[in-house]
Amino acid sequence: MTSPTQRETLVKLIGEAVEAGARQSRACQLVGLSERTLQRWQPQGETAVRPDLRPTATHPEPHNKLSAAERQAVLDTCNQPAYASLPPSQIVPKLADQGIYLASESTFYRILHTENQVNHRGRSQAPKAPRLPTTHTATAPNQVWMWDISYLPSTVTGRFFYLYMVEDLYSRYGINWEVHERESGELAAELLEKACWREKLYGDDKPILHQDNGSPMKAYTLRAKLEALGISQSFSRPRVSDDNAYVESFFRTLKYGPKWPAKGFATLAEAREWVQAFMHWYNEGHQHSKIRFVTPGQRHRREDQAILAQRATVYAAAKAKHPGRWPKDTRNWTPIGAVTLNPEKPDRKNLRDAA
Repeated sequence: MTSPTQRETLVKLIGEAVEAGARQSRACQLVGLSERTLQRWQPQGETAVRPDLRPTATHPEPHNKLSAAERQAVLDTCNQPAYASLPPSQIVPKLADQGIYLASESTFYRILHTENQVNHRGRSQAPKAPRLPTTHTATAPNQVWMWDISYLPSTVTGRFFYLYMVEDLYSRYGINWEVHERESGELAAELLEKACWREKLYGDDKPILHQDNGSPMKAYTLRAKLEALGISQSFSRPRVSDDNAYVESFFRTLKYGPKWPAKGFATLAEAREWVQAFMHWYNEGHQHSKIRFVTPGQRHRREDQAILAQRATVYAAAKAKHPGRWPKDTRNWTPIGAVTLNPEKPDRKNLRDAA
């Protein structure tokens, strides 16, 4: 409901717009009113704006409203020892089995809610709002890293090799990778230390490392090494795989490609050799669809801007040569800007604000 002052202000603004030559329908649309509402507020021929009479209106009571005695009967029944731990959805059928009808299930809930008696019952935990994912944004390489471990099958049933992989959020570049025969916090610590050496990261300018909740990720050895390196940790929500979606997407590219050995790897050396060849292709030969079809290596080295500018020049020349073939703009070759891990959605933002 709008106050009398707000009504007068809106009517005045619309009137000034109409006097200046604007259409009344368009002026109403801009302030969020319909013309019918404007006519109701200020009928033709009247100079004053009518107030909202709804707050002072007298509303008749519904003919089917429960009496005070009937409402008390519902409360007394719900608070009996036999029903005190049951919800109305179970109380109502039990009463019906005894030939008793007091009110509908929704009325039971409404009365209990009015009396502040709709509470969580039992020993299970009350429902909680879902925990929101951690969000990070990278505007350049080596600001946010992500890492994970994935199984590589062997030719022996029940035996696996393990691919340790560190990926840069901004460029999708594979920073460092290793294949081992076991999952270990010590091996993960060595992997991250070598990644820092490889990228020549010295001083305080270190990336944030995002990871899931596996035992190697939470190992004390890894935590101590990251503290020594000056790398801060970020974790996915427990049992939520898509909080580390970029690494999961990389593993899908790895395992669903045409050269993936479906029968598994015979030896650790064979697995390492295959992964080494794949990573060289992924970093330097794979034109990634999410970064305007440049390779992760080109974007990581900041070569993508020159490459995309040259593509835009080619397309502009083609359009100038045959403009009739281009009814719209040419393909967008603008470099991708910042990249966000788990970007906030409107519903998530509302949950965060409410929390």
